[in-house]
Amino acid sequence: MPGNSQNASKRTTSKKGAAGGSGGKNRSGLKGRGKTLPADERPWHKGYSGTEKLPEKTARKQEKERRAAAAEGRAPKVGQPGTKDTTWGRSGGRAPGITRAQTTRGGGRAAGPRGPRVAPGRRSNPIKEGPELLLGRNPVVEALRALVPATALYVAQGIDIDERVAEAVRTSGDRGIPILEISRAELDRLTGGVLHQGIGLQVPPFAYENFDDLVAAALEQTAPLLVALDGITDPRNVGAVIRSVAAFGGHGVFMTERRAAGITATAWRTSAGAAARVPVSQVVNLTRAIKSAQKQGFTAIGLDADGETDLYQLEAAVGPLLVVVGSEGRGLSRLVGETCDLRVSIPMASDVESLNASVAAAVTLAEVARRRSL
Repeated sequence: MPGNSQNASKRTTSKKGAAGGSGGKNRSGLKGRGKTLPADERPWHKGYSGTEKLPEKTARKQEKERRAAAAEGRAPKVGQPGTKDTTWGRSGGRAPGITRAQTTRGGGRAAGPRGPRVAPGRRSNPIKEGPELLLGRNPVVEALRALVPATALYVAQGIDIDERVAEAVRTSGDRGIPILEISRAELDRLTGGVLHQGIGLQVPPFAYENFDDLVAAALEQTAPLLVALDGITDPRNVGAVIRSVAAFGGHGVFMTERRAAGITATAWRTSAGAAARVPVSQVVNLTRAIKSAQKQGFTAIGLDADGETDLYQLEAAVGPLLVVVGSEGRGLSRLVGETCDLRVSIPMASDVESLNASVAAAVTLAEVARRRSL
């Protein structure tokens, strides 16, 4: 009846109280998983069109789709393998990761490395200290062929075994490198979410030489030749320079500890094992290191497209020489350029842009070797 205080549906409070919040703890759960890779970049999808070797499972999917399409009288919905570049460093007739619009003064402008692709929803946070993992089937096989020091080979369970994986496992076994079969989830964790193709090679931290020892050892040679890297950030350029130093009789390389690439697994692979034969040092201050070398008799030349000295007229090439290679983006830094005894340019056709840093270093070292052989 009206006014009955025993009514079970009667509201006992004036309004609903504030709901307890999560304090933002669950906010990350509301975020999206990121952009999904297109079908033609997913090796497990029948629409895959990448340049990497087609996995057997994907090949079976594509063949199944072709048969179904033929039976139904329609065009097959499959990719065209080899038509889309899905490798880490893409090259269009230039050094890996370099585009025509990003080439440098004095030593060459070069774009930074394209960088590894990260799977959607994964966070890329590779470990910077300690051992490093070289990832991907081609890079791992190339590193093993180049005798890059390695401490373990990681192989994900259930991956398609092609000739590259088989060679990596066989070579690792022959060299006594431990082969560890782990889950794909564990390999994802170790790599920070970087696409790894189910295989990774662990390499130890590089052992750098003491700078004073490097200079002293070079001075014991008949014609000392050193190379300094001024802020080069692409490890592939670092590896390529080291390879050129080994090829043309150089006696060492040094670079800064910060804001520059060191000897990573990628640099090891690019050097084709030359990093094991060429002493490499890291210094805190490159300008101070160059001045130290000059005091001990080295002539420091900086590669610069606007340099006043022609490489083919470089008389200092026959004496103790220090070649300074500028970074990919800005070339020689101001202080380093002012510290060099000479700025050297490489003669080129007027319609050709400056060379990539590692290519400029190779051309210079080849000319130095030629003059010394006369």
